[in-house]
Amino acid sequence: MDQLGPTNPKSPSRFSARRLVLLASAASLGIAVVAAGPSNYRTLMHSSFMTSAQAAEIAHAPTGFADIVATVKPAVISVRVKVDETAEVTAKDQNSSDQAPEGMQKFFQQFGSQGMPGMPNATPHGKQTMIGEGSGFFISPDGYAVTNNHVVDHASTVQVTTDDGTIYKAKVIGTDPKTDLALIKVDANKSLPYVKFANKDARIGDWVVAVGNPFGLGGTVTAGIVSANGRDIGSGPYDNYIQIDAPINKGNSGGPAFDVEGNVIGVNTAIYSPSGGSVGIGFDIPAETAKMVVAQLKEHGFVNRAWLGVQIQPVTADIAESLGLKKVEGAIVDQPEAGSPAAKAGIAAGDVITAVNGAPVKDSRDLARKIGMMAPDTSVKLTLLRSSESKTVDLTLGTMPNQREAKVDVGSDKSANGLPHLGLTLAPANDAAGAGGKGVAVVGVDPDGPAAEQGFKTGDVILDIGGKSVANAADVRKAVAEARTQGRSAILMRVKTANATTFVALPIGKA
Repeated sequence: MDQLGPTNPKSPSRFSARRLVLLASAASLGIAVVAAGPSNYRTLMHSSFMTSAQAAEIAHAPTGFADIVATVKPAVISVRVKVDETAEVTAKDQNSSDQAPEGMQKFFQQFGSQGMPGMPNATPHGKQTMIGEGSGFFISPDGYAVTNNHVVDHASTVQVTTDDGTIYKAKVIGTDPKTDLALIKVDANKSLPYVKFANKDARIGDWVVAVGNPFGLGGTVTAGIVSANGRDIGSGPYDNYIQIDAPINKGNSGGPAFDVEGNVIGVNTAIYSPSGGSVGIGFDIPAETAKMVVAQLKEHGFVNRAWLGVQIQPVTADIAESLGLKKVEGAIVDQPEAGSPAAKAGIAAGDVITAVNGAPVKDSRDLARKIGMMAPDTSVKLTLLRSSESKTVDLTLGTMPNQREAKVDVGSDKSANGLPHLGLTLAPANDAAGAGGKGVAVVGVDPDGPAAEQGFKTGDVILDIGGKSVANAADVRKAVAEARTQGRSAILMRVKTANATTFVALPIGKA
């Protein structure tokens, strides 16, 4: 079973990488869930906090899940995959799946092993056959089905079993690793039962029914509620998971989670689990995301994502302080990429993108999700904050070149230590070998100073401070003095490092 963890070691995700597990299953219905079933909604109908519309909706709630399950269960399938790869088998390989050949560790983690440890079904010649199981569901009568990318990743053959026990061969139409979704298809020569995606967002507290293939036990049904929305578990740039407490386990990967109307609200993908089994914290890809991705997989076999063309980072507390922002939100532009839609629209380094089409941007990941879920050639309206003034920019998104993503540096907040010095030794870039002709080069860093805490290294070049170019140490001292006069405890520097150009909010203490 694969482990799902933050892509950045300083990711704000609260979930340990060791405890986030990609699924391949679902567990049995708990007695406690039954005791709190939909029939007990009626005891709440006379609450003073409930509107008449809500009371009417509750009055029509199902008295159990049997009718829903009878409708949707025939559309849920078990997915069985086989991976055959040839690799050299060493004693080290045989003792640990972590030492498996490159590209195969993920599969071992997802599905465990058969035969000798670390090398399932290994032959003397190094031929390996690995079997894995997951779940999926038909979305059309002609055999198109959705599952997770990590279920069919590297599969040489894919086989599905329907609820009535019929077995079909399936082919992979397309995959999208960034959202962990895949589209497969079977040719059944007959109309197949299918389900539809929900057209409304799942609400916290809504009932949810999961159907899948836990531990190979096909057709298992569990129930619970939507526990949270918008979860970022550090698995990729477009994390926006629904959290549910319906028991799901290894084997549920790619299976559907239904609302009480029988519509798919999400695709089961991962669980938070200290033990590897269900503890009531599961994560689903939202229906809205799945619909967009599946439509493109069906049309192209891959996903064409929109491209804004900016390097961005989140607005931290220090950056907000240095810019005089009232809220710690938005995404600050490190720099627009040459020839990108952002550059053509006049977006500049230091701009803070605060909204897309009027929808607030929480942070850099939120911006990446909003843009990434749009199609190329979409017209958007961006709200920017530039030099403390709000500005609106209209532009048309491009197509992500080579499926590149906006660079997102999650980073972490670092509090100012109040030291009055910067802990930097500076020289004009013209006088420092290899620093280029613009800015102020860092030629020394005090290991105990605030600059070292913020990651400054010898060889970095400070290009501007607060949007104003600097050419020598005197310019830097002047910028610090002005910031202190304005009552700020940090200054915003645009710094060119060996790898990129980025913004750094450097604590300066207060006058």
